[in-house]
Amino acid sequence: MVKTLVRSFRLVCSPAQTPLVEELLRAQGYDFAPEPFSPFCRRLLHEPCPLGASLAAFFGYIYIQDRSSMLPPLALAPAQGGAVLDMCASPGSKTGFLAQLVGETGFVLGNEPSPPRLGTLRANLHRMNLLQAGTCSYSGDVLPLRPASWDAILLDPPCSGWGTAEKHPQVFKLWKGAKIAGLTGLQRHLLRRACALLRPGGRLAYSTCTTNADENEAQVRFAEKELGLERVPLTPFPGFVWEELPGGEGTLRVDGARSQAQGFYVALLRKPEDAPLPAEDDEALLSAQRIGHKGDSRKGNPRPAGRALALSCLAGPACDPALLPPGQAALFGQHVRFVPQAAAALLPPSFIWQGALLGGFSGGAPDMAPRLRALLPQAGQEARSARLDLDDLKDVTALLSGQSLQTGLTGREAGLWWRGLPLGRVTLKQGRAVARFK
Repeated sequence: MVKTLVRSFRLVCSPAQTPLVEELLRAQGYDFAPEPFSPFCRRLLHEPCPLGASLAAFFGYIYIQDRSSMLPPLALAPAQGGAVLDMCASPGSKTGFLAQLVGETGFVLGNEPSPPRLGTLRANLHRMNLLQAGTCSYSGDVLPLRPASWDAILLDPPCSGWGTAEKHPQVFKLWKGAKIAGLTGLQRHLLRRACALLRPGGRLAYSTCTTNADENEAQVRFAEKELGLERVPLTPFPGFVWEELPGGEGTLRVDGARSQAQGFYVALLRKPEDAPLPAEDDEALLSAQRIGHKGDSRKGNPRPAGRALALSCLAGPACDPALLPPGQAALFGQHVRFVPQAAAALLPPSFIWQGALLGGFSGGAPDMAPRLRALLPQAGQEARSARLDLDDLKDVTALLSGQSLQTGLTGREAGLWWRGLPLGRVTLKQGRAVARFK
């Protein structure tokens, strides 16, 4: 059967902003329909040009994602305000969805061992303005986090990718024989580490984009028999056709061809409430950090603690720091980053990680990131804000193409909006707006 993949994407906005984001897409000629399995997800029906070139994608209001890939965060279903560890996070599709599900008061830590892929992860989270997400770079099987400290973990490990054969037909040649054995061994090491980090009663979502039973159903049986985890039966999500293999009861295997999506596998596991706590002292954590850290040239050396900043230091005509989620803005070198409240309780003091980038700070003055739309002063605060609210999309695209726009505004910066939808921050030069998005 020839598989025709459905193009799909996820809205990255509040429910109140959804109509405006959809209006922005339709104003550029895109058409789409709701997916039945989540109010965040849409199926693309028509694109006049690649969706990645749309203004909604540029400003981080949508994230293009295969519909099967949207299922693991939904299966894990973290609580609002909860904390989630994503052990293999890049490029950030599932990390970002998890951050949406836990909301602004929650915390998601995305781990990515590969430095180039770590950069992609951070850029995507920054574009989406998900301030509740942090990132780190360790080998997942030795993540130096406190044992039994996480209520929810997502493990989407490296796999053979057989479910992506429609787009990457070479995967069957690349991943076979001894190479598959290496992958299954790595997956078990990661499962073992995930189990150690999971709190009794906590839940682990295990997922892959392969159709290989050795990497799917067999790994769930390993987690049950060797690690003592319990299978939590998943209710099939609407909009998909499912396959069933012996031993896969209660787990979900997407029939890619009939679902018009990638072949995918999702299982949900739970750590028993009476599970013994793993024995792991501080020295073991430090040893794992020396072995496992890959995201800093000072391997094993703790990152200097950030200097907490008073919110008043960040206030400006296009920045209202009172809109920050629970947590603290802190200065790391010349970068201002956000430290979610939950991070202090969950992460060991020596753990090396990064919070969301808010901007820079030099000469005693803040220079907030142009993409930081989450902190633009809300409607009704115009008395102390500089607000450029455009109605014509041609004016927005002109700014992005490098043209300046006369505004009549005073000062050095302004918030950029389109029909009430916050987009970012622009520089003012003698009243002319200049965009500096990267």
